[in-house]
Amino acid sequence: MKIIVLKTAEEIGIEAAKIFTDEVKNNPSCVLGLATGATPVPTYNKIKETFSQGGISFKDVKTYNLDEYCNLPKNDKNSYYTFMHEQLFNGLDILEENVHFLDGNATDCDAECKRYDDEINNAGGIDIQLLGIGNNAHIGFNEPADEFTSGSFKVKLTESTINANKIYFDENPMPEYALTMGIRQIMSAKKIVLIATGPKKAEAVRNMIEGPVTAQVPASVLQEHDDVVIFLDEDAASLLKK
Repeated sequence: MKIIVLKTAEEIGIEAAKIFTDEVKNNPSCVLGLATGATPVPTYNKIKETFSQGGISFKDVKTYNLDEYCNLPKNDKNSYYTFMHEQLFNGLDILEENVHFLDGNATDCDAECKRYDDEINNAGGIDIQLLGIGNNAHIGFNEPADEFTSGSFKVKLTESTINANKIYFDENPMPEYALTMGIRQIMSAKKIVLIATGPKKAEAVRNMIEGPVTAQVPASVLQEHDDVVIFLDEDAASLLKK
């Protein structure tokens, strides 16, 4: 793990975005794994800014998002499909057919998850995967469990995850289930970039970096990956001993 501590989320956004835009410049047909939530927004803003300055195109880039809520209309304001378009895709020249999501409304979730994993594998795998981390150290929607998950699957969200996200749902109720990439699918990415900011993430960050590798701390599995960059602000890094 390469751990980089910066003062602000904006500084992290600049540095994290550079990893992704450099990849696109060097490999215009790269495959990117993307995440949602407030944490990656500064990174997405900087990616859009870099694109607007010219010299980079996303027309041949393919993206695969980590997860999507179940039983939520695709164009709902709280769907991750909507989030990604509002926060990133609408500000790029990426082609709609090159952005990919799990279908949380699929009638056969097992078949949908297999389709998604097969699509990622057929695209050559993910070159760089962006991650956040939950207060309970989940990545994607891989909640603390007895064993690490493999491919994409349907998950029942924990109470802590629902409580952390339900503030955004003022019209429709917060979904209780989601489809998510599994741990081993995430770990198959060639490079992983994880961002954590704020004091609420400090304990999860400490357990991820300095604790044992255990499915009870899903993000701890990143200790086993060969190429991981972790960006932290000072609050998120505050409990680290090293």
